[in-house]
Amino acid sequence: MPKGKAAEPRTSSPKAPAGADKSAVAPMQGDLFSMDSPLRGGVHGELSLMAYPFFALTKQAWMKPLTYSTGDITIEVNPGHKGVANIYDKEVILYIASLMATKIENGEEVSQNFVFTANDFFRVTGATPSANAYTRLYEALERLQSTQIKTDIETGGEGEAGFFSWVETARLQYTKTRTGERRLKAVNVRLCDWLFRAILKDRSVMQYAPSYFQLSPINRRLYEVACFLRFSGVTSIRLGDLQHQIGHQSLTRLFKPYVVEAANGTVPGFEFSIQPADGASKSAKVFDDVVVIKEVPTVAAPMKRAKATPDN
Repeated sequence: MPKGKAAEPRTSSPKAPAGADKSAVAPMQGDLFSMDSPLRGGVHGELSLMAYPFFALTKQAWMKPLTYSTGDITIEVNPGHKGVANIYDKEVILYIASLMATKIENGEEVSQNFVFTANDFFRVTGATPSANAYTRLYEALERLQSTQIKTDIETGGEGEAGFFSWVETARLQYTKTRTGERRLKAVNVRLCDWLFRAILKDRSVMQYAPSYFQLSPINRRLYEVACFLRFSGVTSIRLGDLQHQIGHQSLTRLFKPYVVEAANGTVPGFEFSIQPADGASKSAKVFDDVVVIKEVPTVAAPMKRAKATPDN
């Protein structure tokens, strides 16, 4: 923890939510552990996680499997007892990937185990430390650990035939005061093999815009997919294919307004426009409309989180 930074507040130390596995909140005797935080570089994400729909787009518990299939890529994401890990839970993965990418860039040794303070995670993602924020972090870790992923995407020259979770273990570590009060000291997470290989061996990471955490769920995915398409040299995509890649679980005609809104500059670094397919008749399906994506300069904005809505 940086010199002069206040310790994590006592009143915010979370107890396990009702019905949760209380072993996930483990005691830590003393301060004999080293921190990977604070994050001193920018936010980075792994390329496959930018490109494909691994996370639910709603804070409400998504209890159905998410599936994606195109060409030689298949993805199946099955929910745990609290649902599929969602786009807000992904913030933890982005934070850990950023810690790891910074270590690699600095020539430091890396392992799959990461120890960080909740306060630094909140600082990076723009959340206000509070009892609710600590509870949300606990629940995010629970979903990340219980969600099961199966994919034929290889990382580090290796594939996986079974299922894996985003994190293998996750614990909130605390000390106790003389009065027996819990005081949160650190979050301890072990990253899954699949993602660890992708970052360490493939070095397939891209930097995110600072305003990413301000965006709504669909705009986050529009930003990520646009970054991936730019990386791949693609400047246009069918509306239905874009919806599929983003992971929007509804009709294409209901997805189209989000792309129209993005044309007004709501996605940092990109402009979106929708055009009819070449030679399309008036009866052509909206699925076949063409989305043209243009890269534009970005202007840094102050950190402020977007309010979540159930349908975006």
